[in-house]
Amino acid sequence: MLLAYGAATAVVLGCGYYYLRPHPTATEDYKKPISVNYHFTRRCNYECGFCFHTAKTSYMLPIDDAKKGLKLLVKAGMRKVNFAGGEPFLYPAFLGELVRYCKENLRMESVTIVTNGSLVKEKWLQQYAKNLDIMAVSCDSFDEKTNMMIGRGKGNHLETFVKLSELCRKYNVMFKVNTVVCRYNIDEDMNAMIEKVAPFRWKCFQVLVVEGENDSSTTLRNAQRFVISDEEYQNFCERHKHQQSLVPEANEVMKSSYLILDEYMRFLNKGVKEATKSILEIGVPAAMNGVYWDDESFTKRGGEYDWEKEEKKENTTLDF
Repeated sequence: MLLAYGAATAVVLGCGYYYLRPHPTATEDYKKPISVNYHFTRRCNYECGFCFHTAKTSYMLPIDDAKKGLKLLVKAGMRKVNFAGGEPFLYPAFLGELVRYCKENLRMESVTIVTNGSLVKEKWLQQYAKNLDIMAVSCDSFDEKTNMMIGRGKGNHLETFVKLSELCRKYNVMFKVNTVVCRYNIDEDMNAMIEKVAPFRWKCFQVLVVEGENDSSTTLRNAQRFVISDEEYQNFCERHKHQQSLVPEANEVMKSSYLILDEYMRFLNKGVKEATKSILEIGVPAAMNGVYWDDESFTKRGGEYDWEKEEKKENTTLDF
């Protein structure tokens, strides 16, 4: 619900009001976009039933515009960028050039990728791994039948996943695992396989339903059949609590704690209000004042961590 109060707008979220200024000037205070997820494509070669960033469009920015936006974000305080989709490796050359640009030109602290892993080639890592800090690979089950029921691959996801964990170590890329805890994997014991692949972080998300993306039969995906209770999610985390790499993210922590930039370079306000205008049009300060970003939850979920591989820890000051 939106309530107008003069120059300000109040968004009603549960028990509180959060005020967004619709037309800030570039000189106003704004939260620094420390870490940004840039979903430069919505296209994907998998069909995960709970996906909350679906292929509504096939649009991609020209690479020069993408670089311009990334430079604006760094000037505004971004220290880490996470390239996501869709599946970013559908466009390996585009992705590789952005990875190189962020490290070599913008000297960013951390450059990371979230991928399903199915399209990552060793040749790509040979060329670009030196500029990549983290590769996060999605794996929701260590039972291939469960992965197929979810929509994650056609039966060879685990083989690819394990091979990619080995390639990341070979090319000195920090290996991370992302798991969506849902109705299909809630009773699974993943301890043995997590210990085998030994990720430096294992992010376990409670499956999330987002209005307009995966909430009904009218959206491209319908996650309702995957939904679990908070108690069921906590039981899963309890079963795996001794894993040092475990980073739980329940719905209450995950909602609005991520800065998500879409294919047009607009910040998304999933479940709250419409997206901001593109940062290429209005700049980062104005866009940041138009997005609801819960920076307290960002901190609570450990949004800042040791996200830079050792050999890259150097002076990252960039003279604009």
